[in-house]
Amino acid sequence: MEDIFRFADELGPLKIIHIHEPSVDLKAVLVVDNVACGPSIGGVRMAPDVSTEEAFRLARAMTLKNAAAGLHHGGGKAVIFGDSKMETDRKELLIRAFACVIKNCLDYIPGPDMGTNEMCMAWIQDEIGRSVGLPQEIGGIPLDEIGATGFGLSHAVDVALDYCDFKLQGARFVVQGFGSVGRHAARFLTEQGAVLIGAADSQGAVHDPNGLDVIELIELKDQGKSVVDLPGATRLALDALIDMECDIWIPAARPDVIHVDNVQRLRTKLVVQGANIPFTEEAEKILFERGVVVVPDFIANAGGVICAAVEFQGETQSMAFQVIGEKIRANTRQVLEEAAIRNIMPRQAAVALSVRRVKKAMECRRWALF
Repeated sequence: MEDIFRFADELGPLKIIHIHEPSVDLKAVLVVDNVACGPSIGGVRMAPDVSTEEAFRLARAMTLKNAAAGLHHGGGKAVIFGDSKMETDRKELLIRAFACVIKNCLDYIPGPDMGTNEMCMAWIQDEIGRSVGLPQEIGGIPLDEIGATGFGLSHAVDVALDYCDFKLQGARFVVQGFGSVGRHAARFLTEQGAVLIGAADSQGAVHDPNGLDVIELIELKDQGKSVVDLPGATRLALDALIDMECDIWIPAARPDVIHVDNVQRLRTKLVVQGANIPFTEEAEKILFERGVVVVPDFIANAGGVICAAVEFQGETQSMAFQVIGEKIRANTRQVLEEAAIRNIMPRQAAVALSVRRVKKAMECRRWALF
């Protein structure tokens, strides 16, 4: 068994729950990191290779993200071991079983994440009456459909350009992970004049120096196909995007895709992190020393959880877009300004901002983490 106490520090985690239900072969981990600001919100991730450590790191990212966004929520995360592309009936059984196990864990509000979607949240809602990211038909704001996280990323890019030497019009960008986050980020950025020259999903990558057709790529994904099925584009290996020279590089897939062994291959001026923990700390330090601006994940990709929090309060889709834009623009500017003034990495400035807010909330509690 993993030594779970090695994750402990002054912020948490509050609890780590290992779940095993042999009757349906359910194996999962729930981490509630810190709820001083309020009940935790965090996604339910499904993949064959998840781990307790990944769940903790993602839960901590949610603590920092929610605090940075000024939400009255703490951070949590759940991971379910399994192939997200399994048969729908089997997936529904696992998700519903998971929901039943966490029914009384009232300090955790599940949301969609990699491998889960609005329908999965509907199954959870049906079982326990508590989830966010629901289908519109049952009162949710369809954050994947409207592109809440991608919308927030586009605002983070716009603010970050003040700290770069190029403009968005004509800027070349790459999206590593053309899923629900990456596709919408690409859509919003191309609408503002940027040019997508590279995109990748789990099947491979495509490249066109003159610009890929974003609408056609989205249509392919909606049909269950891959970006590599795009006619006329050059098909490349999955990691070829790392070597692609561009102005903006957007990671929107798995954790730790850029690390000490490949970071020197990255040739970009601005990184806006759409995925959670997509770069290792060492990789970000190397980029900082090279003068590359990196907007950290929990600042740039908070649009989804902001939308979820707005939904949880019963507000509207238009209100969600307004709040996302306001919060992400303000936080991106605050973090990059502090980083520039103090000559520190943006992640250091972002963590300091979030930790200040969490600790202030903890001071108001009898028991610090609760």
